[in-house]
Amino acid sequence: MPSNAHTAYLESSILMAEPVELVRILYRAALDAVGDAEAHLAAGEIEGRSKAISKAADILCELCLALNYETDPALARNLAELYDYMRRRLLAANLEQSRTPLAEVAGLLGTMLQAWEKINPEVNLFAAGV
Repeated sequence: MPSNAHTAYLESSILMAEPVELVRILYRAALDAVGDAEAHLAAGEIEGRSKAISKAADILCELCLALNYETDPALARNLAELYDYMRRRLLAANLEQSRTPLAEVAGLLGTMLQAWEKINPEVNLFAAGV
């Protein structure tokens, strides 16, 4: 369990983060949750697996809610469909107690995070509506 100082540091980092960095933080947290789900699955810990999968799915939901359909409707729609697909794969992983869908989601999240890490944080995409 994180210390109070660690929790305060994380909260401060999030409050001061640029929008691009917030998206990166969400992708990293989703990847961590999927990794936790894989570990719980391997250990046979049903409750831990379910909680980790729910956390990853909740993060994907938040990413979906943050999409801006006004600036680039096609991109927003494609991302929404990708996030929905990943949430469905997470559900399948939980129901089937299978690592394969978790690995697939981790791969997709990793690819998306790599793309977001290449975006220059000084470029304010959100002011432009992306």
